[in-house]
Amino acid sequence: MGYFDVNNITVAFGGVRALNDVSFSVNQNEIFTIIGPNGAGKSTLFNVISRIYQPNNGNVVFDGKNVLNLKAHQISQVGIARTFQNLELFENATVLQNLLLGRHIYKKSSFLSDMFFLNHVKKSEREQRLKVEEIIDFLDLQHYRDTPIHGLPYGVRKNVELARALSTDPKLLLLDEPSSGLTNEETIDLGFWIKDIKNLLNITVVMIEHDMSFVNKVSDRILALNYGQVLAEGLPEEIQSNAEVKKAYMGE
Repeated sequence: MGYFDVNNITVAFGGVRALNDVSFSVNQNEIFTIIGPNGAGKSTLFNVISRIYQPNNGNVVFDGKNVLNLKAHQISQVGIARTFQNLELFENATVLQNLLLGRHIYKKSSFLSDMFFLNHVKKSEREQRLKVEEIIDFLDLQHYRDTPIHGLPYGVRKNVELARALSTDPKLLLLDEPSSGLTNEETIDLGFWIKDIKNLLNITVVMIEHDMSFVNKVSDRILALNYGQVLAEGLPEEIQSNAEVKKAYMGE
């Protein structure tokens, strides 16, 4: 048993199996990357973990908790955060406001205490603001703190979504195509940040990614999917040299 275990997950849409008996384990404080061609089932797997999809079979266990017993809004409460391939940000809100929304799960006050702005409400707001400022500093977003999302370049928006996920204080971070649409320089910076997220923040990372150069640089282990099934699992050098992976993923 690992820190995060996916056991025999099967998802069928009509007669098509998007995932077929998929199993793997992720160790604590590891960067674990899932690769595979389009249609391999990667996003379906993330949607199961995020409780968007209900699998036909199998279970998902994180830190001793059965994730499939949770609803989607409860995922962040057990320490799981996710970014999306298509950015999910509030366009008319600032960077700071988007990150503060990520702290809503720690809100303990009532409507009345908020209305009268009682001392414990003031203290909580200071604490949430300090946490968000730490994330802003960590991802070098200081310059954009008060800028609305709609006025930001795409690469910065991607960093903001990562920052919002981090603002929930996750123990497990799910990254869906984090380097998609980034420049080469932005991708290099992202690689450093992901390693720092693991090494400095002690967060376990599970990532879906297409850029194999990026994958090989940051991953501790890699899982290859094809047609909804596990094709191979191992160290980056093992996956690079796997003939079945080359055939399925790289077209060789």
